[in-house]
Amino acid sequence: MKIGVLALQGDFDAHRRRLEELGAEVVLVKKPEQLDGIDGLVIPGGESATFLKLLGEDGLAKVKDFVRAKPAFGTCAGCILLAAEVENPKQAGLGALDITVRRNAYGRQIDSSIREGRFLHEPIEMVFIRAPKIERVGPDVEVIATEGNDPVLVRQGKTLAATFHPELSDDRRIHQYFLDLIENNRPSDT
Repeated sequence: MKIGVLALQGDFDAHRRRLEELGAEVVLVKKPEQLDGIDGLVIPGGESATFLKLLGEDGLAKVKDFVRAKPAFGTCAGCILLAAEVENPKQAGLGALDITVRRNAYGRQIDSSIREGRFLHEPIEMVFIRAPKIERVGPDVEVIATEGNDPVLVRQGKTLAATFHPELSDDRRIHQYFLDLIENNRPSDT
């Protein structure tokens, strides 16, 4: 299984290490043409407006086409990019998930924290850094993890998004969940 990690900014290397620990081949995607031939894409944290700038119109169009066709997993800024609606301030994105996200809803960098949440009803450590908040979840979006009453990991079809940073925890379950999602969405060889 070959997974791309968008490597324009953010802690893309932590995602690479985690995916490799789980047996995936990883491509650090720096150019849109590198999206060809990968089975899934991770869009890491960072700054969502900077991602848009670095991708440019052509790169954004290529990533949008990719996430329509294949599995994608966005964390923090990646979640913002995948959302249909972004507030604080409003921002365009990929529109792959029927959610509304508020940027920096948990405060500034100094307000970052490690909290315990629930992933598939089991406790899990969650690292929040200038995290967005999912304010609205569409009818076709499944909540996979919560922190308190807040949805913090959601899925719609083959698209997964987290408001926190699972790559900064020692727990591998969320990345394994993404790899399982890719495996279950691969065309069969029949």
